[in-house]
Amino acid sequence: MPAVPSCILDPIWQQIQPLLPTPDDRHPLGCHRPRIDDRLVFDKLVQVLVFGCAYDKIADSSCSATTLRRRRDEWIEAGVMQQVERLARAGYDRMIGLELGDLSLDGCTTKAPCGGERAGRSPVDRGKQGTKRSTVVDAVGIPLGVLSAAANCHHSPLLALK
Repeated sequence: MPAVPSCILDPIWQQIQPLLPTPDDRHPLGCHRPRIDDRLVFDKLVQVLVFGCAYDKIADSSCSATTLRRRRDEWIEAGVMQQVERLARAGYDRMIGLELGDLSLDGCTTKAPCGGERAGRSPVDRGKQGTKRSTVVDAVGIPLGVLSAAANCHHSPLLALK
């Protein structure tokens, strides 16, 4: 069962397909399995987003969870996901309209006792490690951006969204 009807998903795919990096399928021995089609991976990633479930639950004999994660990371590194976010925001604004007259920016600081690449000195917890998740929404609550950073960083980088 498709997560999103094809009448909605096909135009989105037509916009995303040219943004995808060209795969390097060359192998000196020529022994690798053929690369799984980008469209199949795209459909599975949409299912993950729509249903909010783990990659392992969406994976099947046509595409493994490891392939989904690897392709997602490949597309993030190539800047495809930033373009997808920009296209989605522009499409929503064109069809429904964003209320950018009033923006709401909020965040929460959480503990990060084990550290991590996003952790930093927390200003509210005696300098222990922490992270901050900040979100900016328009006047009717449509999320425009999310930022994860060290606990001592400011929300203002979210205001640079275009």
